[in-house]
Amino acid sequence: MKVDLRYPVGEPVEIDSLLASLTDEPVDGRLTVGDERVVEFLLGMSRKLLAPSLARRFPELASLGFFLRKAELRRTVERLQAATPDALVMPRGLVFHVPPANVDTIFVYSWALSALAGNANVIRVSARSAGAATAILDALNDTDAHPAIAQTQRMITYGRDDEITAALSRACDLRVIWGGDRTVHEIRRHPLAAAARDVTFPDRTSFAVVSIAGWQAADARTRALAAEGLVNDVYWFDQAACASPRAVFLVGDPAGADAVRVELVSLVEKTLRDRSEPALDAAMAVEKRVGVYGLAADGAADRITFHGNEVTDVELTGPGAMPRHWLGTGVFAFANVAQLADLVPLIRRKDQTLSHFGFDAQELTGFARAVAGRGVDRMVPFGQALAFAGIWDGYDLSREFTRLVTITT
Repeated sequence: MKVDLRYPVGEPVEIDSLLASLTDEPVDGRLTVGDERVVEFLLGMSRKLLAPSLARRFPELASLGFFLRKAELRRTVERLQAATPDALVMPRGLVFHVPPANVDTIFVYSWALSALAGNANVIRVSARSAGAATAILDALNDTDAHPAIAQTQRMITYGRDDEITAALSRACDLRVIWGGDRTVHEIRRHPLAAAARDVTFPDRTSFAVVSIAGWQAADARTRALAAEGLVNDVYWFDQAACASPRAVFLVGDPAGADAVRVELVSLVEKTLRDRSEPALDAAMAVEKRVGVYGLAADGAADRITFHGNEVTDVELTGPGAMPRHWLGTGVFAFANVAQLADLVPLIRRKDQTLSHFGFDAQELTGFARAVAGRGVDRMVPFGQALAFAGIWDGYDLSREFTRLVTITT
């Protein structure tokens, strides 16, 4: 049972040998929370990801590079250690990560936080990952590292091999599963050690809200920036990321809703033109047409307007028709509600991110309290839906990657 080594790059290796090497004592001792060997490696990787030539090719890597800056890493470690003054914060052990193939960068966020917590890590990188994922792996292999990093941090690729997944699951102290309900169920078939546990990220869906009054009160520059942010939220990762909005709710006086929708769509089109974004390929255009015509056939859409292949404007029959499945890249499914509170009955546990424009903190806090935990784990301004944070899907990941040791004398 061999796996391909993606980091550190090397010849295929037997899974038993890989696991045995991970339990060996690293050079200069075991990793600790906030270990300088890890910090220096992550900083070196950050500098490579922020290189202008790479950031131009893969804009999402710039966000990742900023996430790995020294100040951010220090804050993460300080918050971990300050939160538990009466206990020692320790690594959890060996962490097995199963990231999704459709979001190329997510495995780095998950792995970086775990490594910063002092854990040994094995990350299964999908064989289907390309583009940004390949660039990340190249950057990793090109970054100077203490020998302990290569000994304790492994990124591997293997096919659909239950024996390998079972071996990794038996060996780990924590298993992190991304990629949807089906992946979670498939991986969970493989038992963990009695003291180990899972952190899972199943299928989620997200939506956007625009205050009609807030849009009307905003100046032209602010509206343009909002549209640019929405483009980032929608078009990165082909609108397939769990945090990418699937619907846009226009909130307020319905008399002003059409004008807001028309201007927002127009600004989205302008942003795409100004960026000279590559056109959607024919396969994606067909996929999108099948998806939105399916909404109409199901009685969920009253009107569909295609602005070329890149932007599709859908008028839903009502807020309850919000699509929670992927329809293709560049679908903006609109519905009107009088107030945010009207969305509360629609919220489900699988709803993750609310992207917002034109609302103040009091309005958003009131909505969160009304939802009362039944769904929606994060609320962010347009343009930040795909910005990863240490608290994700309601988990404080840094703390999930550690354990606490108390000492009583």
